[in-house]
Amino acid sequence: MTLVIGTDEAGYGPNLGPLVVAATAWLVDDSSGESAADRLARANAAVAGAIGGAPPWGDSKRLYQSGHGLAGLEAGVLAALAACDARAVSGAATAPGPHPPADGRELADRLGISAAAEAPVWPRVLALRVPVAVAGDRLGRLTAAVAATLPAAGVRLVALRCRVIQPAEFNALLAAGNNKSDILSRATLELAAGLRAAAPAEAAEVECDRHGGRKAYAGLVGAHFGAGLVRALEESARVSRYEVPGARLRIAFSVGGEEQVPVALASMTAKYVRELAMTAFNAHWSGLQPGLAPSAGYPVDARRWWHEAAAAVRAAGLDADAIWRRS
Repeated sequence: MTLVIGTDEAGYGPNLGPLVVAATAWLVDDSSGESAADRLARANAAVAGAIGGAPPWGDSKRLYQSGHGLAGLEAGVLAALAACDARAVSGAATAPGPHPPADGRELADRLGISAAAEAPVWPRVLALRVPVAVAGDRLGRLTAAVAATLPAAGVRLVALRCRVIQPAEFNALLAAGNNKSDILSRATLELAAGLRAAAPAEAAEVECDRHGGRKAYAGLVGAHFGAGLVRALEESARVSRYEVPGARLRIAFSVGGEEQVPVALASMTAKYVRELAMTAFNAHWSGLQPGLAPSAGYPVDARRWWHEAAAAVRAAGLDADAIWRRS
């Protein structure tokens, strides 16, 4: 078996709301000689065939656009979490039937989101009933298809994990001398290294979406995976690839990494959690200041929101660093 880990983020650019980094881990049967990427793509297509629709895991930017609903994004994430739950019970094909999380608190628990993610609006996320958008019958069919199809394809979804970095923490990390790329890279590699340690296998492949314009990652890889030797295989405009011989590990940071299933599901998970957080953010502040237009948090509209919400922020007695993420 080969352990395949995919990572991605949502909210790298905004000034409002959290940066969310996610990672997925899969065990893939490598006995046939087929590449892990090909087997995972085939498993994704097989799920699509079973439900008579589109593959459940793809680039989050295509599955979700602001104003068009969360259903497609939510269905893929919750069905994946249900598959993780079923496989984790006993690790055998006879594990009890899968079930998705029922509320925001269970969602956070399954994704490993710690209490450190708490912010003025985070309790609203924990109180959400899940699913928030996808119909129960659609989710049920997809959940059953994923649970039945992955084992038949020689694929086991081991874990989904998220790291939620709220503005106060993000600003503190900047003040400590990190830049935005440092914050993203370190959070990403902490998640990947944790999954590698928790699910050891004969060999591991880590696929990450490229972190901004950074091309050199060898030092970060060595530090997070405890490697004395990290061999750079390629550092180009499209991809940076490394090998850690002592750990039987290969890791790549690629432009367009969402084309691969492990990265795609990480992208979807990060985006889903970020959207839930922003829904809670907007509900909280519009409750304090009726008529305040919602914001997705990106720079131009974030400045509009900050100007319009100034009175409510002052009345709440919150420091600006608790709300406004510096860049």
